[in-house]
Amino acid sequence: MTTKNAAKVVPSLWYVKEAEEAARFYASIFPNSRVDRVSTLAAETPSGPPGSVAVVDFTLFGQPFSAMSAGPMDDFNHAISFSVHCDDQAEIDRYWNAILEGGGTVEQCGWIRDRFGVAWQIVPTKLGEMIAHPDREKAKRVTEAMLKMVKLDLPKLQQAFDGR
Repeated sequence: MTTKNAAKVVPSLWYVKEAEEAARFYASIFPNSRVDRVSTLAAETPSGPPGSVAVVDFTLFGQPFSAMSAGPMDDFNHAISFSVHCDDQAEIDRYWNAILEGGGTVEQCGWIRDRFGVAWQIVPTKLGEMIAHPDREKAKRVTEAMLKMVKLDLPKLQQAFDGR
């Protein structure tokens, strides 16, 4: 769905029936987020009769998204995920816990699935710098520490990076 001031690229998510619920859930977690519009398709579609397919335009962190409740098609998988870059451990903990709320599941290395099946990566912003550091021994230590974690622990990653 496009509007006059729409972004050129908008991630779009396909849900069986939970598009509005998911958009409201995500908007409740992140700042500068909101549900912008919920509408239904007025014509018959392969997914259902008029009015049965909900289209939701929403914003997360100022980034426009679109979602659709249009029946079973493909499950969400790791091929597409959303990375949330966090400044400190408190921010990591806040987003991790919020996404887990209501039935999310944890995975390795900072990955988490929300109750709708969407994969998220909750990562410290500093992790990218540490992994890309020119001192490859530091980068190796932090990578090895990360691989042992479920929720990422920034102080422990920093200790590994520093060789402590």
